[in-house]
Amino acid sequence: MTFLPTAQPTMSIWGAIQSADQIAPGIWHVSTPSHGGILLSEQRQAAMPDALRRDEPFYEEDVNWALVYLGFEAELRRVDRPAMGAAILLAHVTVRSWRPQAYSAFTGKPVPSRDSHVLRAIAAYEAVIGEVVVVAAFGSYADWVPEGKTGVIGRRVLSVDHLGSATYEMIDHRALVDADRYDSCQIVNSFTAIGAEPLP
Repeated sequence: MTFLPTAQPTMSIWGAIQSADQIAPGIWHVSTPSHGGILLSEQRQAAMPDALRRDEPFYEEDVNWALVYLGFEAELRRVDRPAMGAAILLAHVTVRSWRPQAYSAFTGKPVPSRDSHVLRAIAAYEAVIGEVVVVAAFGSYADWVPEGKTGVIGRRVLSVDHLGSATYEMIDHRALVDADRYDSCQIVNSFTAIGAEPLP
């Protein structure tokens, strides 16, 4: 299929476009004062593979830009631009990590959990469904937290979605835990695992 160049866009879902660069016909990288990403022409959006296509032709710059690079990888590899090969490699890493289901559906290759933050988060939350987990933590600067302790607010996990985001029961549980047992780097800290002592 031959794709046609399009006129430079002036507006996006992120606001007025300050700069725009047509990477390939109908594939625009755009920037606004607040955000940016890839904007596709109607022809390009229609040609996006089903597994990678978003509902709208806007692919934000944090994650979804990489879907476009995968969708048109063969063509983009022929584009004479500095670091295009590195951008395509990064696109594979990004989609594997943050859109693993889309990656598997598009490539036919399963994504191991070690390669995907999303899959690790899903597994971590699935393991504690029904348990209370930390959703906020406070040091001894808070008037209700003694020295050597971390104050935690927890909620019971009800479910987890395909992006690794949990749904919680909307009831807060306050507790104290020994400061050295709470690790904010963990995806999930269940009250049981960290030995949280509930407060009245």
